[in-house]
Amino acid sequence: MKPRRSILSVPGHLEKMHRKAAGSAADVIMLDLEDSVPVEAKSSARSQIVRSLLNQDWGEKVVTVRINSLDTPFAYRDLLETAEAAGHRLNAVVVPKVDHPGDIHFVSRMLDGIEMEKGITARIGVEASIETARGMEGVSEIARASERLVTLVFGIADYSASVEARLVSISGHGESEAALYPGDRWHFPLSRLVMAAKANGLQAIDAPYGNFKDMEGLRESGLKSCALGCNGKWAIHPGQIDILNQVFSPSREDIDRAVKVLEAFEDARSVGRGAVAVEGRMVDQATVRMARQLYEQASHLKMV
Repeated sequence: MKPRRSILSVPGHLEKMHRKAAGSAADVIMLDLEDSVPVEAKSSARSQIVRSLLNQDWGEKVVTVRINSLDTPFAYRDLLETAEAAGHRLNAVVVPKVDHPGDIHFVSRMLDGIEMEKGITARIGVEASIETARGMEGVSEIARASERLVTLVFGIADYSASVEARLVSISGHGESEAALYPGDRWHFPLSRLVMAAKANGLQAIDAPYGNFKDMEGLRESGLKSCALGCNGKWAIHPGQIDILNQVFSPSREDIDRAVKVLEAFEDARSVGRGAVAVEGRMVDQATVRMARQLYEQASHLKMV
């Protein structure tokens, strides 16, 4: 699966922003039909997204479309119109506010029919955004709902509202947390989402950081979610992309450490030993798996 270190959300009705996004360093461009598009522009945004999917040069980027939530009158048309007209240029559909595996079943079956009708041979993926207490409670079942699933995404603002958490910042997206709670108040739900994702071979994506002028806050937020096992984070501004790409990429020190572990393990295996000491520390199969994962990521990013 291609890296999803940085996912840049772009309003679906603003074509100028699509062109700028295509030239950015983001791994993923998410053309949005939900929160960033006013109700009166929903229909025109679908048409604009189709034009951008068909006519814009996206290079090697992953391109996704976030539809409206399934409890609105917009979602089925979002899915139908974008996938029918440009599904062959679409990597995945992002489904917001997923509360039940049935939400994913619906989207997946719709895509089955569209792909058959339009002769689309590359399967369109599905990304499930978990944004409510109900969705988080059933996240493991949701993660197993379809072979189309590629990621689980944490939606921090709507999740906060669903559990009636305190609003401590203007955006509600992860800033000013230390002023209210002595630890990380989203540690448990994010860890639970990561566990469900990785148990089912999916990537885990963290919510955006709302203050796009606070780069140190963004870095700290990204480092925390990376440490928990997240593969990337949504961005709401192009200025956030470089930091996210850096945070969710292995450092030179990380790569050198992984190489040292892998070489020591290979040497040990050649003489029939299953574990080995490196610099006075034990290296076993679990350590080797982590080192191999990191090295493979670095290889994919052409860092080795």
